[in-house]
Amino acid sequence: MIIVTGGSGFIGSNFIKGWLSENDESVLNIDKLSYAASRNNLKDLVSDPRYLFSKGDICNKDFLKQQIKKYNPRAIIHFAAESHVDRSISSPKIFLDTNIIGTFNLLEVSKDYIESIDAKRKKDFRFIHISTDEVYGSLNKNEKPFTENNQFKPNSPYAAAKASSDHLVRAYFKTYSLPCIITNCSNNYGPYQFPEKLIPLVINNCLNLKPIPVYGNGLQIRDWLHVEDHCKAIKLVLKKGKIGQTYNIGGKNEKLNIDLINTICEILDKIRPNKSVGSYKSLISHVEDRPGHDIRYAINSSKISNDLEWNPRYDFDAGIFSTIEWYLNNKDWLNGKID
Repeated sequence: MIIVTGGSGFIGSNFIKGWLSENDESVLNIDKLSYAASRNNLKDLVSDPRYLFSKGDICNKDFLKQQIKKYNPRAIIHFAAESHVDRSISSPKIFLDTNIIGTFNLLEVSKDYIESIDAKRKKDFRFIHISTDEVYGSLNKNEKPFTENNQFKPNSPYAAAKASSDHLVRAYFKTYSLPCIITNCSNNYGPYQFPEKLIPLVINNCLNLKPIPVYGNGLQIRDWLHVEDHCKAIKLVLKKGKIGQTYNIGGKNEKLNIDLINTICEILDKIRPNKSVGSYKSLISHVEDRPGHDIRYAINSSKISNDLEWNPRYDFDAGIFSTIEWYLNNKDWLNGKID
């Protein structure tokens, strides 16, 4: 049995689907079902005896104790987090509560748990903490991509909360010998991403002929990682990762925001044309840049590539095309009808 927190969200649900497609080991999904999560993401697993769901908040320590005591997991994969930068700017407190206090609670109950189990199970137990490249701050165009040794320089409340949680996880490994591993990933894309995020937002606005907001000049650079590649990396980290280590996971696909938006518009112009706008690019509207907007993220994945033999498989052109097709076939998701 493994426990996945936040398993009804974007990355967590993709991870559980991938896990059960390759493993017979059961999964308990712990999720409070916030606005960006949906039980429908995993509705095809409801009758699968290997899949269990428990609604609850990681900020509730007693709830977590009950779940761990009941299910005796051999690993916890911790996805649950508030993750939207814009929301963190307008409402930072919930990011501190979930990303810091929630992670602290998980670490505390995990520490107590491994102290109560036998030596073999303690040796096999893993706590995998899923984090972000945003903890490293911003790069200029000429700087080398982030490595695991980069100094943390978070520039948003979201990034600061995730950096704090990373520090907590490291501290529990060092102080209490809790067998933890941290992963820091670049921007994910793929099915089931909440439509406030860039790629589904652009698709949705195109289909509804709404303005496509572009922050500032749109020249910010992001590294894009297909969610399936990310999930495969996490499974490798669980299986072969070294306790106490951090692994950066990147897609090797650096794109200007404006170029990504133009690509989505061009694909939709071909497969879902609308004569009333000519090209969906006509919907692009530059808006005031957000405060503290990072210029560039880029990930050096050589450590996980060399140590665990992981490399991203998705070609970006094929990945973005299949992603757009998924959203076109799942318009209810784009329209916010995720339950």
